[in-house]
Amino acid sequence: MSYPSYAVLRHQDNRKWYGIVMDVPANKLGLSGTEVLDILDIKCEPLMIDLLRQSPGFLPGYHMNKSNWVSILLDGTVADDTICDLLDVSFHNTMKKQKKGK
Repeated sequence: MSYPSYAVLRHQDNRKWYGIVMDVPANKLGLSGTEVLDILDIKCEPLMIDLLRQSPGFLPGYHMNKSNWVSILLDGTVADDTICDLLDVSFHNTMKKQKKGK
């Protein structure tokens, strides 16, 4: 395993990722220093990402499509309730699409 401290959150049915927890050096996130930070990447709508990135604790999605993914610092900057709500959004955005009429 290349990254034993990473945890991928994926759907059981379609195996799509809806989140990934990683520890990444600050300078790789566009921040100063080399301190290793814990982050959570989640998938959101681009307009939501634009709004989130205006708030402390939100960064461009690390190692993901930056228009569809956002990184959340897991250092207490972002409230746990907010993180859980956004994780729900990501979960629903990546769910298997239901066929029309079902």
